[in-house]
Amino acid sequence: MITVLAFIVTIGLLVTIHEYGHFLVARLCGVRVLRFSIGFGKPLLIRKFGKDQTEFVLAAIPLGGFVKMLDERELKAERELKAEQESQSDLSNKSQLATQLTAGNCFVLVTVYARCHRLTPNNRSGRRQ
Repeated sequence: MITVLAFIVTIGLLVTIHEYGHFLVARLCGVRVLRFSIGFGKPLLIRKFGKDQTEFVLAAIPLGGFVKMLDERELKAERELKAEQESQSDLSNKSQLATQLTAGNCFVLVTVYARCHRLTPNNRSGRRQ
């Protein structure tokens, strides 16, 4: 039972880091994020934060997640509600889109690398022995 629980917690942590990479790069590129969700199924917790009122969701099954960004279809409706959205970058810039799609995997890689090369009491220099 502990093994199953440890697996779920580990996958949940990796999913969170992965999705945060997408979230962070989208925000840095000026794309509005509508929802940051960890898990699938029925939402257990929903909170809105920030000036954009991004929804942060924790769902029942933490084995996946997603970041919902403002796309062209929603952008038209959003422009009617807020004039400031016209200055937002759209997803037609292919380099931005490629960066956003690979960011999640890069964050997982950096986290795993940092974890494998952490300083230990016997190895204060940070070099692997």
